[in-house]
Formats: sequence, structure tokens, C-alpha cells
Amino acid sequence: MTQSALFVVPLLLCGGAISLAEAGDGKSAHWSLQPVTRPRVPEIQSDDWSCNPVDRFLLSRLEQKRLTPSPPATRRTLIRRASFDLLGLPPHPDQIDTFTADRAPDAWERLVDHLLASPHYGERWARYWLDIARYADNKGYTFFGEKTYPWAWAYRDYVIHSFNDDLPYDRFLLEQLAADQLDLQKTPGSRAAMGFLTVGGRFMDNLHDMLDDQIDVVTRGLMGMTVTCARCHDHKYDPIPQTDYYSLYGVFRSSSQPLVPPVLDRLTHNRERQEFSKELNTRYQKLREFIETKHREVVSTARSRAADYLLQAQLTLDQPPTDNFMLLTTADGLNPTVVLRWRVLLERARDDGDPVWQPWQQLSSLAKTTFARDSARVLRDLSKQDGTTRHVNPLVLQVLSEPPPTNLTETAARYGRLLNSIEAKWQASLKDSDQHQSPRPTRLPDAAEEELRQVFHGPTAPPDVPRTFGWGFLALLPDRPAQAAYKKLRQALDNWMYKGKGAPPRAMVLHEHDTPFKPYVFERGNPYRRGEPVPRRLPAILALGPRQPFQHRSGRLELARAITAPQNPLTARVLVNRVWLHHFGEGLVRTPGDFGTRGTPPTHPELLDYLAHWFVHDANWSLKALHRLLMTSAAYRQSSQHRPVADEADPANRLLWRMRRRRLDFESMRDSHLYLADSLDRTIGGRPLPIFSSTSLQPRRSIYGFVDRMNPAPLLRTFDVPNPIASCSQRLETTIAPQALHLMNDGRVYTSAQQLSARTARLDGTPRIARLYQLIFARGPDPHELDSSRRFLQAHDVVDTATWTRLAHVLLMSNEAQFID
Repeated sequence: MTQSALFVVPLLLCGGAISLAEAGDGKSAHWSLQPVTRPRVPEIQSDDWSCNPVDRFLLSRLEQKRLTPSPPATRRTLIRRASFDLLGLPPHPDQIDTFTADRAPDAWERLVDHLLASPHYGERWARYWLDIARYADNKGYTFFGEKTYPWAWAYRDYVIHSFNDDLPYDRFLLEQLAADQLDLQKTPGSRAAMGFLTVGGRFMDNLHDMLDDQIDVVTRGLMGMTVTCARCHDHKYDPIPQTDYYSLYGVFRSSSQPLVPPVLDRLTHNRERQEFSKELNTRYQKLREFIETKHREVVSTARSRAADYLLQAQLTLDQPPTDNFMLLTTADGLNPTVVLRWRVLLERARDDGDPVWQPWQQLSSLAKTTFARDSARVLRDLSKQDGTTRHVNPLVLQVLSEPPPTNLTETAARYGRLLNSIEAKWQASLKDSDQHQSPRPTRLPDAAEEELRQVFHGPTAPPDVPRTFGWGFLALLPDRPAQAAYKKLRQALDNWMYKGKGAPPRAMVLHEHDTPFKPYVFERGNPYRRGEPVPRRLPAILALGPRQPFQHRSGRLELARAITAPQNPLTARVLVNRVWLHHFGEGLVRTPGDFGTRGTPPTHPELLDYLAHWFVHDANWSLKALHRLLMTSAAYRQSSQHRPVADEADPANRLLWRMRRRRLDFESMRDSHLYLADSLDRTIGGRPLPIFSSTSLQPRRSIYGFVDRMNPAPLLRTFDVPNPIASCSQRLETTIAPQALHLMNDGRVYTSAQQLSARTARLDGTPRIARLYQLIFARGPDPHELDSSRRFLQAHDVVDTATWTRLAHVLLMSNEAQFID
């Protein structure tokens, strides 16, 4: 597959060539692109409910609808709600008893602080972030090299520790986008942050799709804007022109992953490490030399065989494009990428009336049977410089006219000899300047010769296939022997780097190229159809004033600083909305991944802006401070009980007149089973484990399971865990039969029930039933439940271990165990 393999996909998804809904560099009037200002907190008459400004914004809207908030939830409900929200685990019965007995005015605030200080907080909230970062432990479909990401777990652990340490959110983003350009001497492990950009799929090694994925995770993942819809045309709905997409493309195209990433921590110098590094460098140099040699061969052959490539490109002009396929060839065959580049040159020359190619365009249109007769006439007409015919390169006319060619193959051969003679003259001038230590020439002095030199050395010269040591190298290796040699060298390097004695973990970083890529628009998203050049700069929707091109190399650090700037209207709004979503079940904006014109407007716009402004300017980007503000509100502590009158006025609960009852996500459900069974391994971090593919119960938390991008575990699909093929800001929630069947029949769930039952084995009868209820539901059984449980046990001839396990299993499967009130 060539590098443009999937360029048509966004075109199909977005609906064809269309124009901007809101045009130009001017700021859109859309609410999400307006500056974040701090609205005045509403004043409420006779307010004895509100605990902080969040409540007053909500209460003001409730009063407009003549609604009242719901009464507070019970303390047992609150501690269970808070524990699952912050830790993804149920509370211990002793914690419940302590909290319910604590009548101090600040008991709730101290409980929230206690939960936020737990190391399990980072595990819970990191999982949310990994959905956004489309985290996986393997690459997806790729041709060569290691199929897994051996150090993706380092990025996952970085996220966990960042949340636990309450790393300011602006710094958190800055490190993930540009850690390679920050001073990390004191925190070298933060280099792992760049996994945010590098753990995406490999899309069959299609460079353009990988860059599109990076643009998407940055713009939609961090700012809720669907910028990648502008890959093939101006965005249909939002003020994002295609030029802005390719400005960002140029930023990310100017970096790539090194073949040998840097180590995570400070180097320790010992004999084992020295021997490891020596062998690593040897294998690395062999691979690098192979790639450099192949690149020289491709460029050299593309020039020396210009006639063959020219003729083959002409033959393909009337055939369907081959951009979407991986084309193989023999070791001495024509490189399909070079053929494609020659084809694009001929198409562009046909449209532009290029003086070098005007004779070719006219001669190639002649019929084979009359070519020898008509070629002389065509060349005579072209040689008439009477003011009506555009300039034709005189050197081309000369080699074609003495005598005229008799067929197109001969024409191509003459072009090839002429181009290579000009190339020889150019190389001689370079050699002469080096020998005399004079400045190297930048062009040939003769204008006609310079036009011909540009065919091999211009900005889109067909032989100039880009050399890369990372992504997009397939253009250099179209034949099986070369691919086999590359694969052997790459595996030798990877195996030693991953598994060699003394191999350290490494950070999946990006390194900027010495010369940044100069971007231009891909016409209709096709990278082989060059449009207007564009600068690497901010999209218009983020610019606070007149836009200037980025000044520092690729501009990636400048982009990161613009995204985390306090004046950015999107970053803080998107983040506080997502935190609100996870605490209250729905975001203030119900489309957390789309803050554009196709997204839904906020239910409480003033509250959203208040929180965004407060988060940046009062909390200094502290996520834990934001959790405290939301969770200490009276709104968060409401009961979830249904109220018919309020439901009739606001059936969707958009005004938050009660707390939304929420179902546990997969990770919380599975982890709570381990916790209740007292078998949870509380170790933080480490390499991924086969948690989801193993038939036995694994004691680690779900966040440490191996995430397979190529073949996601059926269990994860059953419980709505998103496929990491793309960034996901909100999981879908389905209710399907396989979910209940899993809880009823899966051996791992039954093992948890066995262990939970064994945990209560020192008790019997009513006390044992009560203990099971306390562990699972954070409350004791009511008389009806107690009677039902007794009758369940009495229905068995022998009340043995298996019987108690069945009771524990039934309780684990119940709706109350799967939902948070």
C-alpha cells in the first residue's frame, strides 16, 4: 500500500467537496469559540440549600421551572457514590461505619480529600484519559517490526502518576505534546508522556493516516473540535478550512519516532549496560546504513531510468489510480511510488503547460500508426515562437527534432538522455565547487538547463522519494527481497532493544527533524496532488490575533502552549465538561467530543464558563481541586430517587433536580468483584498482563490488562469498552443479553463469588447474610431481603459452601450491585 492508501476515507465520511459554514480567518460566533469569562454567581432568595457557587447556578435554573432539588442521599449511598467515582472501587464496611458515625460539619469534605489521596484515584481517572488517548498495547495493522508496543505501559503509568500527583492540567498536556522540547532533567520519566501522540494505530504503515490520527487526538481529544473533517475539503459545519488542517499536518510531519527511543530514567553506567549499548549501536547502525543505501539506490535508479519511468507513467494516465494499493515489484523492477510521482508530474505539467513537457504532451497524444509521420509536424509547430505558442524548452526541441522520433518509446529515451546529461553537468559543478572551496551553486546559469535540472531537483521531483527511518518507509522497499532484508535487520534491533540483557524501558517519544516539513494542501486529501503551500501555524479558531507562522522548528511546542494558554476558549471548557460527565452521568455539553456547531449547546452555559474560568485562574489547573468543588456541592449529594412532578417538567433531568443513577463501567464492575473477594492486587503500575484473554481470574486491576487494538477481547466489546482505533471522549452504554449472560456464566465471576463467600465463612445464618449485603451494597438487608435470602438457603438440602457461593453470586449479579445511586 502506498502512503496515500486511506486518503479517501475521510472524504467518504465527511460527504464530498464542500465549503465552510462559517468562513475565513474571522472568529466564529459559535458559543464555544468565544472567550471564557467569569459570569456573576446568581443570587438566590432564601437559599438554605446551596453549598458553593455550583449549586446557585443550578438552583437558579430550577427556580425558573418552579422545581426544587431532591433531598440529600443517605450517608451510605454517598460514600459508595464517592468511592466508585474517585477510586472505581466500593468502600470497605469499616469506612462506611466510620463515616456514618462522624457527625462533624466537615466529615464529607474530609472523606473526599481522603479518597483523592488514595493511589487508586490515579488508576480510576487514568482509565478515562486512556480512552481519549486511544491507548493500546499494540500497533494494529503494520507490515514490519514488532507488532506490540513494548513500552506503551510506561505512558499508562505516567498518566496514573500524573493524576495521583495532581500534575497541573496545562503541564500535563504540555508534556504529552512536546516533552522532547522541555527541560526534564529532574523528571526524566516524563518523557513517557509523549505516548499520547505515539500509541495510536499504525494503519498499515500509512504515514498520512498516522498523522491524521495525531491531529485528531490533539484537536478532538483535547479541544472537542473535529478538525480532521477538513482533510479533504473545508469543514462542512465548523470554521476550519482545509488550509488549517494542513498547517497542523506540517507540524506533526516534522517529527518522527526514533528507531532507538531514549531510556525512561537516568542511565546507570556499569559493565552490563555498556555491553548492551555497544551491541544496540551495532545493530542500529546496520539498519540505518541499509535504509540509507536503499534510499540512494531508489533516487539514483529513478534518475538513470527516467525514460522507463516516463513511459510507464504515461501508460498509467488512462488507468485508475493505484494510490490505494500496496504495489509490489521485483528487485530490478520499477518502483511503484516513483511511477506514481512521475504520473503526478505529467498530470500537473498537462494542466500548467510546463515548457519541458509540452512536446511530450502533444507527441504522446499521437496515434501509433501515424506517429512517425506526424511527429515532425508537431515539433515544427512547437518551434514557431510567434507569440501565440507558449515558451517551449529549446533543449528539448533540439534533442527531439534531430531527427524527429518515430515512436513514444524513442521519445522517452531522448528525454531520459537529456535529463541525465543535465544531471551530470550539475554534479560536475558541485564537485568543482568543492574542489575549489567555492560556494556551492544553487542553480545552473543557463535558464533552459535549469528548467531541466528542476525535473530531478525541484520541490516535487519524482526521484526524490523521502527518506525516513520511522514511518512511511515502504516507498523504499517495494520488492520482497528488500523487505525481507529490512525485516531481518529490524527484528534484530527490536529483539535486542526489548529483550537484550540489561535492556532498560524506553519512552515512546517523537524527535523533530532537522529541517521541518513545508506543508501544502493535498487536493481532495490526495498526498500526490499538491495544492497551495501553507505555513505551520495555529488554526484560525485558536488564534487570539493575527496569525504568524510558527518560529521554533516544527512549531509543536508553540502549538502545545497555545492549547494550554489560559485564553484558549476550548481546552478548559472541554476538560471541566468531561469531569462533570463522570461525576453526574451527563456533561453540561452532551457531546463531549464535539464542541462545534454540530454538537449540543450546554444546558448551563454560565456554569460551564464559571467552572472553566475557576479551574484555570483559581485552581491553577488542579484536577483534584475541581473534584472537590463538584463533589462538595449540594447537587452532587442529592438523592437519585424518582419524583413524578419534577420528571414531568424535566424528564431528561437536564436541570439536575436529582442525581442520575449510573451503571458501573466494565473496569469498576470487574475491579469491585476482586475487591469484594479480597483478592485485589493493589500494586501500582507495571507491564500489561493477559487479564481479558485469560480464563482464570487475574488479581490486577483492569487498567493493567493488555489492550489489543487488532483483536479487542469480546468481553470488552460486550461491556462497551471502546476500540482504541480512535479517541473516545464518552463511552456508549448498551444493555444487551450477553452482559447478563457473562455475569451468570463466566467462571471468573463465579470464582469471585466463591472468594467473597469464603470471606464471610466465619459467620453463619443471619449475620453472614447481613455481612454479604454490607460488603456488596454498603448497607444491611431489609426484612424482605433477609427473608428471601433465608428461603433461598433453606431451599437447598444442604447449606454448604456451594450454597453460600450461589447466594453471593446472585447478589453480585443484582442491579443494585451494578449501579451507583
